Amino acid sequence: MSPEYPFDEAATARVVIDDTSTVVGWNEGARALLGWAPVEVVGRPAGELLAEGALPAAAAPRWDGTLALRHRDGRSVRVWLLAHHRPPRDGAPATWLVVTPLPRGGARSPDDTLATAALTQSPCAVAVYDERLRLVRLNDAMADIIGLPEERVRGLRVSEIGGRPQSAELEEHMLRVLADGRARDVEIHTRTGGEERAHAWLARFAPVSDTAGRVRGVCLAAHDFTENHLARERLQLVNEASVRIGSTLDVTRTAQELTQVCVPALADFVSVDLLDPWEEADPPARLAAPLGLRRAAHHSVDPGSSVAVAEPGEVQEYPAGSPQADSLTAGRTVVLCGEGLDAWLTRDAPRGERVREFGVHATMSVPVKARGVTLGVAVFTRYRRPDPFTPDDVLLAEEITARAAVCIDNARRYSRERDTALALQRSLLPRSLPDTLAVDAASRYLPAARTGVGGDWFDVIPLSGMRVAMVVGDVVGQGIQASATMGRLRTAVRTLADIDLAPDELLTHLDDLVVRLSEEAGGEGNPGEVGASCLYAVYDPVSRRCTLARAGHPPPVLLRPDGEPRRVELPAGPVLGVGGLPFESAELELAEGSVLAFYTDGLIESGERDADTGLRMLNKALAAYSDSLDETCDRVLHALLPQGGASDDVALLLARTRGLPSSQVATWDIPADPALVAPIRRQVVEQLGRWELSEHSFTTELVVSELVTNAIRYGAKPIRLRLIHDATTLICEVSDTSHTAPHLRRAKTFDEGGRGLLLVAQLTQRWGSRHNAEGKTIWAELGLLEDD
Repeated sequence: MSPEYPFDEAATARVVIDDTSTVVGWNEGARALLGWAPVEVVGRPAGELLAEGALPAAAAPRWDGTLALRHRDGRSVRVWLLAHHRPPRDGAPATWLVVTPLPRGGARSPDDTLATAALTQSPCAVAVYDERLRLVRLNDAMADIIGLPEERVRGLRVSEIGGRPQSAELEEHMLRVLADGRARDVEIHTRTGGEERAHAWLARFAPVSDTAGRVRGVCLAAHDFTENHLARERLQLVNEASVRIGSTLDVTRTAQELTQVCVPALADFVSVDLLDPWEEADPPARLAAPLGLRRAAHHSVDPGSSVAVAEPGEVQEYPAGSPQADSLTAGRTVVLCGEGLDAWLTRDAPRGERVREFGVHATMSVPVKARGVTLGVAVFTRYRRPDPFTPDDVLLAEEITARAAVCIDNARRYSRERDTALALQRSLLPRSLPDTLAVDAASRYLPAARTGVGGDWFDVIPLSGMRVAMVVGDVVGQGIQASATMGRLRTAVRTLADIDLAPDELLTHLDDLVVRLSEEAGGEGNPGEVGASCLYAVYDPVSRRCTLARAGHPPPVLLRPDGEPRRVELPAGPVLGVGGLPFESAELELAEGSVLAFYTDGLIESGERDADTGLRMLNKALAAYSDSLDETCDRVLHALLPQGGASDDVALLLARTRGLPSSQVATWDIPADPALVAPIRRQVVEQLGRWELSEHSFTTELVVSELVTNAIRYGAKPIRLRLIHDATTLICEVSDTSHTAPHLRRAKTFDEGGRGLLLVAQLTQRWGSRHNAEGKTIWAELGLLEDD
């Protein structure tokens, strides 16, 4: 008696034979049937037990039939046998289990009241087992499922009738029903004796009691709920597809997700081939074979090998008659199996050889279509699963493919918009930074890796007096709209910088512009969501002072030549677009060689860390500063950005300050007396001689005379003249405390004045005025290089 089956084993004759036809197991039931003791039979060939004929060659996992066996006393006994092939399991070799019920092990007569009552009350396939779990009765429905008549299997256990691991599991549930008298429902997926393919079964075990209430057996009722089971699996697969497909806006990744969802749930191999975007962007009225398709992704149930005839990225041409071309040209799903599949494989010999090698027996080609446009085709292939594609499989594949098609189309549209926005963004950003005497500069711009292109920007703008403006900003939002807004703001900043506004005044004007843009975007009475942050700084290499103001933007990091990186403390200022709130500026004195790091929040903020952590990482990267600003930019990006790219746009601008030597600057305080202009001109000529610029004395005298005379006549004391020069430019600046700026006008024929500024404009490269807290400065630039 086996420990898991606590009843009499002798009710069944059981013999175990290995694959070499040697007897390896012999129970007491077999001894009672043929008289041989186990020691007399185990280890001997099973063929010696035959009274006549030879052992049958069984190709199927189960065999049954009647054989003439040799009894120990020499007589021949004809016995019906049921044989199950048991594959290797848990290290044990494959064997054949051969069973037959013994007459005395059979249960009660067919008209037994207990069995008859159970069968009469059951609406489905029913079998009744006694208290030893031996079959008593079964109805015709159960006999059809088993595939054997009742008289053959009466007296056998479930595990002996089925011969599969699932049969042993059912027997364990029956034992529990006998023990506790409680009914049980068990779902099982298996192929029974009368089935060609596996079905889903709901097995219901109920105790059968006598009139005294004692459990006398178990009633097994089997219900085939394969259709419900398959419907549930299909619904689960569709739900899984809706969750897993389209997790990113990447065409290749989306196609790969489609293949992974459907293998092995729907097919053994799935491939997705797409038309090139230019074909999809302007599709013809009707597709015609042959068609060139690019492999986007494929996935196989076998990790080590694949039935694929193309690699991802490779373009294959599919002629008319191929399932791919036929499916796309017809605009519907094409299923091939049997003769239809053989015909295609014969016509397409190169692919056919590969497909036949894997034993492919069914393919299903489903067009990938979204919003009325054909994008490509998904091909589902079966070579391991023996069953063909059913109409329900077609509906399922079409449903999943339709969901994936929308995601692929969204990814393509996003890619096109992102490429357009990125091209616009890069065209609006400076292609190179100007070479100035005030700063050395280097910059980097990186678009977001997983979201739309934003509106981050930076700029370096030369100003009068050899000063330079540095600006960095970030527009709210992504896409083409953000890039266009960025371009308008950058142009506005350059225009405002050209009239030499102070940083806080410039941000005030820029704020007004953003407010107007918001009103235009949202319409009357309904402002839009246009907003931006900005940081604007002006550095003067003569005074080595830097004036900064910010509008909701992170302050810069300053690295002095002999110090550690630290954040510059600046008044915060509201984000541009709020309107009405003031901006404040701060001033720093910078040693020559100081480095200012301007950046957008995408550099220091991410989903994995907060801004403070990012700022500490930025300071650490800047602390390893080298003389090369480009190398420092690369080191900062490598240290702060993840391997796959940032989640937001990143703009970085590094500026290393220079100082103009005092030997290149000359300053005079001017008395408010027009009679003293001549001595000033002589001092200017002498200074030009010391600078070896005497050849420019005549022009410089005229410009200085006009600017100083205007300041004495129309300005307010004190008045100051300053000359600045480098290798290419001589700058004349006259400052006074009046805030009234001159303007250029054309004098009429008989006017006695009004030609001074016109003369200055003709003699110089540029001229202009700028205001400050003390007054104004009129400046003019003279070119020192002779024209070729």
